[in-house]
Amino acid sequence: MATSEHGTVRFRPASDNSLLIYFDQNISLASHQRVAKLIRRLEQRPISGIRNLHPAYCSVLVKFDALKLCHAELETRLYPYLDRLDEVTLPEHSHREIPVCYGGQHGPDLAEVCKAQGLSAGQVIDLHVSATYIVYFLGFVPGFAYLGGLPDALVMPRLPVPRRRVPPGSVGIAGHQSGVYPFATPGGWRLIGRTPLAMFRPDRAAMSFLSIGDRVHFRPISPEEFSAFEKS
Repeated sequence: MATSEHGTVRFRPASDNSLLIYFDQNISLASHQRVAKLIRRLEQRPISGIRNLHPAYCSVLVKFDALKLCHAELETRLYPYLDRLDEVTLPEHSHREIPVCYGGQHGPDLAEVCKAQGLSAGQVIDLHVSATYIVYFLGFVPGFAYLGGLPDALVMPRLPVPRRRVPPGSVGIAGHQSGVYPFATPGGWRLIGRTPLAMFRPDRAAMSFLSIGDRVHFRPISPEEFSAFEKS
């Protein structure tokens, strides 16, 4: 499929009813903010025919009604939005703290991470909690936030064979990312801990605990604190 450009932004048709908008090839805070600003602008001033917006680290997938729009027309309609992104004000981000019980039955891959990186369990935990993570986008399942900012010393590949079931609340790492599984699902990230917090609850006004742009810190807790939190 053909790719076109507008300034520093690239467009690529992803299907007959979807268009990918690329801001960059690398994960960065600047790209994240441009993604977030475009999403906000389109929410404030919707374009008729757009059905869904799916943000990622450096791009936005726009799904549209092919009976109302075509790729070229949608690109043209998006130019004024992209040209005025600097005028968009993003809402103040929230700071979220997530308690985590590391290792043992809650973090079955912690020992392997230690071995691969030449670190003790305490050093891995200290590194993981030292970072300030940014919620770049949500996907995979409702409430699963992709958190950028994992320290370089903890960068690990995904498991060669994904688990068939990852317990809800499991805290994983993969590549330069960390994340928390909201539900019991298959998954291939390295599990180093687990939180008793519910990351997604349909009975809450804000169903997802985390939102795009949030800053996140992890806090270590003991197995006893984990059990007490679960029972509260």
